Amino acid sequence: MRAENWTGIVTHHGEGPGWDPGTGRLRIVDMLAGDLLAFDDQGAYVRQHLGDVAAAWRPRASGGLVVAVERGFALIAADGTVDAGPELWSDGSIRMNEGGCDPAGNFYCGTMAYDTRPGAGTVYRLTPGGDVSVVHTGVTISNGLAWAPDGTFAYYVDTPTQCVARVAVDPATGRFATPEPWVTIDPADGAPDGITLDAQGGVWVALWGGSAVRRYAEDGTLDEVVEVDAHQVSACAFGGDDYRRLFITTSRQDVPDGEDPAAGSVFTVEPGIGGVAPLMFAG
Repeated sequence: MRAENWTGIVTHHGEGPGWDPGTGRLRIVDMLAGDLLAFDDQGAYVRQHLGDVAAAWRPRASGGLVVAVERGFALIAADGTVDAGPELWSDGSIRMNEGGCDPAGNFYCGTMAYDTRPGAGTVYRLTPGGDVSVVHTGVTISNGLAWAPDGTFAYYVDTPTQCVARVAVDPATGRFATPEPWVTIDPADGAPDGITLDAQGGVWVALWGGSAVRRYAEDGTLDEVVEVDAHQVSACAFGGDDYRRLFITTSRQDVPDGEDPAAGSVFTVEPGIGGVAPLMFAG
C-alpha cells in the first residue's frame, strides 16, 4: 500500500497530526517553527504561530486545544486566544516533543534534549485542573504515546530503544511503570516515531528514516505496511469521515538541499481499517 502526497511541502519538521472534531479539520505542527497548521478538505491550510516550539496538541472537550510548547503547556480557546502556562524548567537545552491524552482527560507530553543526549527526557502530565507532575524520567527521545482502548495501559515510544513498549500507568497519579518492549523495529527499517491506534486495536507506527508506516495487530504481528515517498516519516493519525483516512507527517530536518523532494509534505491513505475519535483534554 502506498500513501499519496496530499499537500506538497508545507513544513520543515512536520509532526503531531490529529483530527479536531470541533472543527472537522486535520491539524499538525511544524514543530521547530513553533506553528500549528489547520487544513481544509482540499489540503489548504492556515498557520498559527505559538512560539519557538509547538510540539504536540489535543482537542479540549470544552472547545479549543491544549498544546505543548517548548518548555510547558498552553491552552487555546475556540476563538484562537492563547493562554500560556508557566515554564516548567529553565534549561534551554530541553524541549517538549510528543504526547497524548488518557481516557480520563489528562494530557501528557514527553521531552528530549536538542542534542538527543541519553536520559535527558521526562514525561509530564497536565491534569484538567491545571496541575503538572512528572510521571516518567530517564528517556532520550520521548515520542509516540497512545492508550489502549480499555485504558489499562499505554503504548509508548522512546525512539532510541527501537521499541514500541507497553507501559502500565497509575490511574491516580499518572506515573509510568517500567515500559515493557512489545514490538522491536530493526534499525535497518527505520526508527519508531509517532503512533496511533485503529478501531480494531491495531497500532500504526511511523518509521523515521524508514519511508513507511507499519501496522501491528494487538498480538504484535506485523500485518500492513504503508509506503511513503519521504524518508523521515514522523507521525500518523486517523481523521476524515468516520476516521477512515490515515494522515502521515514527514520532515525535512537535516535533509540536504535537492534530496528527498517530498519531505515536509502530508501524505494520506485509506487503509481499509478505520480509526477512533481522539481522546480529549478535559480542561
